[in-house]
Amino acid sequence: MNVNLVLAAKVFESWVELYTNNLYSWALFKTSNKETAEDLVQETFLTAHQQFEKFRGDSSPKTWLLAILNNKINAHYRKKYLQINFNQNHDTATKDLNIFHQLFDDNDRWKDKEKPMNWNADEGYLLDNREFNMVLTSCLEKLPDNWRSAVNLKYIEQKKGEIICQELDIAPTNFWQILHRAKLQLRKCLEINWFKA
Repeated sequence: MNVNLVLAAKVFESWVELYTNNLYSWALFKTSNKETAEDLVQETFLTAHQQFEKFRGDSSPKTWLLAILNNKINAHYRKKYLQINFNQNHDTATKDLNIFHQLFDDNDRWKDKEKPMNWNADEGYLLDNREFNMVLTSCLEKLPDNWRSAVNLKYIEQKKGEIICQELDIAPTNFWQILHRAKLQLRKCLEINWFKA
């Protein structure tokens, strides 16, 4: 057996031992789904193994693996988004209409009971609060898949709108409408489950 192949196999094996937990934690943070996170980490290592000879050491192995994982995460959200057929997804269309009828009157003004409340700024930095993060994750999971994908790419992946539009193959106006509607629904969910709780 080729000595270089044996050495490469041992190096790669050590990477799996060293970085699996870090990669899994990152994938779980990005997807909020254990099975998806496990699949994405496995796909990351498969891709890294196939492209092992391309690793030149310009970055650390962990950085290289995280770059591969981030590409897998982006592809996951892109695929999830593109699988949704807007014309056939009656539930999404219904939710879309319901959120506006619930919040606004016929003149497109806030209904008195639905006006945004002032959130208490004295609560500190909410994203450091574990319980708040659980409520936020739950609210995100209640969004329609296409809305959640857009929110993840914009606010978690921190991608620019024009890049997201290219990746999701949607018009900028459609993208901004999706984000606006998602934020309205998230605000409502957080007010019910956190601020009024």
